[in-house]
Amino acid sequence: MKKFIGISILVLLAGFSQVNAQSTTSKVGTDVKDGAVKAGNKTAEVASKGKAAVTDQVYKDKVGPNGETIYIDKHSKYYWIDKKGHKVPIEKDKLIIKK
Repeated sequence: MKKFIGISILVLLAGFSQVNAQSTTSKVGTDVKDGAVKAGNKTAEVASKGKAAVTDQVYKDKVGPNGETIYIDKHSKYYWIDKKGHKVPIEKDKLIIKK
């Protein structure tokens, strides 16, 4: 009977450690996915800003609502680049004077 109880406790402990390992593996997988998304967004942002700096003019006297660099395209449209690399159009009257 003592051997049975001892083996049962050993099996239960092994089961708990396996469940813990699976949750840790899941968390690591989620962390890797989140890191990949962040790296992709930053890469897109840097690439978009680089392209905009080469092809479009930078508005030197004004900035966006949160201090973003403002670009002017060939159609005289104003925009800034967000953290995901997208062009965000902005009206000229919403620009802030650069300090």
